[in-house]
Amino acid sequence: MAGKAFNGGRRFWRLAPWAISALLLLLPLVAMQFTDEVAWDETDFAVFGAMLFGACGTYELAARMTGSVAYRAAVGVAVAAAFVLIWINLAVGIIGSEDNPANLMYGGVLAAGIVGALVVRFQPRGMALALAATALAQVLVGVIALTAGLGSTGENWPRVVLVLTGFFAALWLLSAWLFRKAAREPASTGAAS
Repeated sequence: MAGKAFNGGRRFWRLAPWAISALLLLLPLVAMQFTDEVAWDETDFAVFGAMLFGACGTYELAARMTGSVAYRAAVGVAVAAAFVLIWINLAVGIIGSEDNPANLMYGGVLAAGIVGALVVRFQPRGMALALAATALAQVLVGVIALTAGLGSTGENWPRVVLVLTGFFAALWLLSAWLFRKAAREPASTGAAS
């Protein structure tokens, strides 16, 4: 009986991201019925849907790869951070507007995480290092933007860059910490070799 309850709980946590994503995709559609401030076209929905599908698919693969709660949480935090970073850059941009080419530097932040994950073959100890490197890349982009004066579009832009740099660096470091915690768990619950 307890085994069935546990499997039901596991199924819930595997379906929850997909259900939340479906609701997120419906939000702009509903908002468009009540306000002219939200004006999405087919491309907006397609891009957002593809991003949600990629994020949920990545999390689903990680969930199937391991029974470790810490590993799954680490992947969840990293995927959520990547998703929000991409979405903010597409919607409004972090360094100036979304059209500012300096925002492309955030692609390097994501590349650091992806390349690092591939190099360490998704093993938890290596993933902790890869996500720490991602946090460092995030901070470097912020420092470059501030010191070079990129995207200076008003008196608040340095605060925006500082706050978002700190926010994303904290998420990458939280994910690194969770991967490190997963690495300390018994081998039977860690990531598959």
